Amino acid sequence: MALLPILQYPDPRLRTRAQTVVEVTDETRQLVASMFETMYAAPGVGLSASQVDVHQRIIVVDVSKERNEPHVFINPEIEIVDGMQRLEEGCLSIPGFYEAVSRADRIRVSAMDEQGEAFSLETDGYLSVCIQHECDHLDGKLFVDYLSNLKRGRIRKKLAKLQRENRVRR
Repeated sequence: MALLPILQYPDPRLRTRAQTVVEVTDETRQLVASMFETMYAAPGVGLSASQVDVHQRIIVVDVSKERNEPHVFINPEIEIVDGMQRLEEGCLSIPGFYEAVSRADRIRVSAMDEQGEAFSLETDGYLSVCIQHECDHLDGKLFVDYLSNLKRGRIRKKLAKLQRENRVRR
């Protein structure tokens, strides 16, 4: 396992559409383990392979406080089951910014696990939001895309300023 660098908005690689995983291999499982290590260290509750510049359809999620309920979704497909909710979201690729986003409340996700076994999970609430957020990354979409142009522009300017300041300090 290894900590992986997380791409930061507005890096254009975050807009790359991830490719379907054809076969789950030992290399895939190593990537999943490194993604969990990276996500927990960040700290975060979800991470897509796209965020670590690996453009494969893989996400990892653990919304538990104890960090003991890891979920792996390879080639996830989401079906909206019911309702809408509006929750504040943040993103490891857009550190320090949080905004309310509307998403489906109840979803069913079909995917493969790290052993290549197909499964389906129906969930709601925070886990549902997190899965939808991470799946958006696989399609090159970020939570800021749900915001107004004005808010998105402000976030982009603030991040650019922070990145310039960090370069000067080094």
